[in-house]
Amino acid sequence: MEPVPQQQRVRRSSRQRDAVQESLAANDAFVSAQDLYAAMRERGNPIGLATVYRALQGMVEDDEVDVLRTDDGEAVYRRCSPSHHHHLVCRRCGRTVEVAGPDVEAWAAEVAAEHGFTAPDHVVEVFGTCAACTAAATDEAAARS
Repeated sequence: MEPVPQQQRVRRSSRQRDAVQESLAANDAFVSAQDLYAAMRERGNPIGLATVYRALQGMVEDDEVDVLRTDDGEAVYRRCSPSHHHHLVCRRCGRTVEVAGPDVEAWAAEVAAEHGFTAPDHVVEVFGTCAACTAAATDEAAARS
């Protein structure tokens, strides 16, 4: 019997994986495995940290979640739509918005072709400060004056 290639494997659903998926779905921001684990434990789920990491890794491999690296190298995860998209991420609160980027897609294809590359792939994440955090910072600054 030949082994099944990774991209053709179908993972079995498990109670733990389903719980990790539910916790991610309840979050609008990217979250670390340790923060997700802590939140799940607070809600009474007896899941182990290693199980959270395994579930997240499987979901990344299955393209069910997106993963980013923070400035300090920590992996953070978010359940996203299945279509190709980019993210706007608030540096302050982590709020994340999915955005389409047709101009980015065209630019990536053009630059790749100019240099003789085919089948280009890319990841674009835009970091800034969301409106709510900007307003809060303005209010904090005004209060200090």
